[in-house]
Amino acid sequence: MRVVLLKDVPPLGKAGEVVNVAEGYARNYLIPRRLAEPASEKKLEELSRIRRQREKNAAAATTRAEQVAAKLQGVTVLVRAKAGGGGRLFGAVTAKDIAAALENELGIKLDKKQILLEAPFKETGSYVVTARVGPGLTAAFNVEVVSD
Repeated sequence: MRVVLLKDVPPLGKAGEVVNVAEGYARNYLIPRRLAEPASEKKLEELSRIRRQREKNAAAATTRAEQVAAKLQGVTVLVRAKAGGGGRLFGAVTAKDIAAALENELGIKLDKKQILLEAPFKETGSYVVTARVGPGLTAAFNVEVVSD
């Protein structure tokens, strides 16, 4: 019997896949637990439509990520922080601070988890920061930490 998996079923496959299983397995286990549905023509057409929509959304997300990466490449972002003598900061400049500065200065909204820092910056100066803007796509930009 051909069924469409509604959820991931480890020995069979992932959600959305069409698989052949024994009729008893489908009727007594998969369908009652809402893990699968019988593969009707209507269901297969709907599945195809959903796949096309996901591919379209993924392509749009990739395009947006490439645009953000192009905007970020080589840009310098200014972050102000309170500092004492010798350029030592009271506190630190974190990924959250850098994300806020990017949004204020350039209008680029990134989550703090997308900004890759080895450690927070604790002194004034210039730093090169990398941001993960999309799947497999990163952009490097400069951060200038100055005393407030």
